[in-house]
Amino acid sequence: MTFHQFAYRNVIRNIRIYAAFFMASFFSVFVFFIYSMLLFHPKIENGYLGNVPIFWMVIAEIILVVFSWFFIFYSMKAFLEARAKEFAILLHLGMDRQQLSRLVFLETMMIGAMSIILGILFGYSFSKFFFMIVREILLLDDLPLYFSFEPFLLTIAVYLSAFILVSLISVYFAPERRIIDLLYGPKTQEVSTLYTKRKAILGIVLIILGYVLSLLTTRTTMILFSICIPVLITVGTYFFFMDTIQYIVDRVKSRKNVYWKKSRMLSIAEQSITFKKNGKMFFVMAMVTTLAFLSIGLLATLSSYTSQYDKLNPLGLIYKGHIDNPLELRHISSLVAELEEQGLSYHLTRFTVLKQTSSFTNYEVEVFRESDINSLLFSYGYPMVRLSKGEGMFIPYSEESIKQLSNRTVHTVLLENKVPITIDQVYPEIIFPSSIISLNSIVISDEDFALLDRPYMGYPEEEPGYHLYTFDIPQWVEAADIGYKIQQVVAAESSKVEYSKEKYPLPYYFENAGLNYSFLLATYSLFTVVGLLVAAVFLLAAGSFIYFKIHTNLEVERKKFDVLRRMGISNKELKSLVTKHLMPQFFLPLGVALLHSLFAFFALQSILKNFANVSIAKEVVFSFLFLTIIELIYFMLIRWRYIAYVRE
Repeated sequence: MTFHQFAYRNVIRNIRIYAAFFMASFFSVFVFFIYSMLLFHPKIENGYLGNVPIFWMVIAEIILVVFSWFFIFYSMKAFLEARAKEFAILLHLGMDRQQLSRLVFLETMMIGAMSIILGILFGYSFSKFFFMIVREILLLDDLPLYFSFEPFLLTIAVYLSAFILVSLISVYFAPERRIIDLLYGPKTQEVSTLYTKRKAILGIVLIILGYVLSLLTTRTTMILFSICIPVLITVGTYFFFMDTIQYIVDRVKSRKNVYWKKSRMLSIAEQSITFKKNGKMFFVMAMVTTLAFLSIGLLATLSSYTSQYDKLNPLGLIYKGHIDNPLELRHISSLVAELEEQGLSYHLTRFTVLKQTSSFTNYEVEVFRESDINSLLFSYGYPMVRLSKGEGMFIPYSEESIKQLSNRTVHTVLLENKVPITIDQVYPEIIFPSSIISLNSIVISDEDFALLDRPYMGYPEEEPGYHLYTFDIPQWVEAADIGYKIQQVVAAESSKVEYSKEKYPLPYYFENAGLNYSFLLATYSLFTVVGLLVAAVFLLAAGSFIYFKIHTNLEVERKKFDVLRRMGISNKELKSLVTKHLMPQFFLPLGVALLHSLFAFFALQSILKNFANVSIAKEVVFSFLFLTIIELIYFMLIRWRYIAYVRE
């Protein structure tokens, strides 16, 4: 029998030992390949449906590659640890270290080649179904299956190089151990349960500080806190798993009425050693699970905003310009002509909005005429506004503002023209997008509006008012191309102002809800596709880290439970001990990840309230429940296999 035949038969005859490493590698190849099929799809060759640059898809692909390599490297380490006894026997029989390294390399390449071939075959078979899902998400007419060499060559190159490098690194950089240590495995290795009390307390303090900062996050502190919070949480979580848990377990051990009760001593003592020995692994698992939760939660957030977009942006087209804007007539005529050319029905309303100074606040207030507002409300199908002389009504800018202004009464005078107004009501629906009107906008009667003949006191430094044209378009999604040239000019000038902080140079502003929605939908779709794949890899990795560690120590654990069975432990008590042994390893990192993600979304919710007034509570709760159920199913499967093995 040749050396290559020996390596081949070694893989075939020990399929149970190799199965965990093979499945981890297979799934990584599978996910990477179907994503590559999407990346190289002919419909996306000029950017993500022409809206989102392909650059971001490449970045996502790189993230998948880096994490997949790390995942394979960790799987390889666990795979080698599980075979320590086999390596000891081979070395004892006369195999030298160089031959052992060659054997591991050949076996790794065999498993890697099989995982690459099967991962690509299953990935291509699944691609049609995957494209059907993506087609529904992107609202495409068709996203056909195609054949191209690029996804195949990219996947083979990435993972073949990964298996070569990982196998070489794992073999040549692994510390040399005595044959006796390899033969007896982890049993002979001393594990210190010492900890630093200062680090144990610091871990809790840093995590709590990160949580407090996330609750205090606002629009102004968002950038600074987004840098500080991840650092605090990461360092705090590391100390938590390396020192804090040992401190807590030590405190429990000191309470004999708790520690000595029934079989609790066995499980607590075992957890103390397990968490100290594998603290870094549990830290990685908690952070990876947090990333998975954040990926799914962000998708839920985008989904919530996308579903509420039409309510937050009720108008299809909005054109806003200075009163003396020389391009107004040309632009409006162009927009009307484009709408009629495409056969889209619309309702056009022209507003003359005047600025005045309120005596109640001494600040600027934007004043709308009752008849103009009613013209727009008629197209919406909303109730009309009925105001008498001297009466006013607040125009809401968000759902929250409707609640805040509903019980408020303001007696003010429009100072430039000495017009007294009493405002004691707010319109119960959102009329304009919040980005278009001032936060301080009111409607007054036509009779009072006619009295506003003196301009705003800030004139001529500031515009005394503006003209607003609103196009209520029932099929506004189909109007994405209307006014595209105007939109390009506005976007270009807006970016210049954003970077240079200069005054906005254009005498007009234009917004197309359909075009904005197409960008939003494309971005959401990109994050949906990428996020689901990344979250799937993260979740599998998080559970697999535990599985690989358990699989490595199965032989030792079986001997421990065999001793307990000889001492008279029943099957029921055996299952209880196994559950107590496995549950903290699975659900403590999961619980930490849930807390981290929960406070992250508290911060995100407070930011969204300022930008779009969108609530994401339902979506986040649903996401967390869904992911927790997946982890629970995974735990039950591994517990079942674990019990079956230790009872053999």
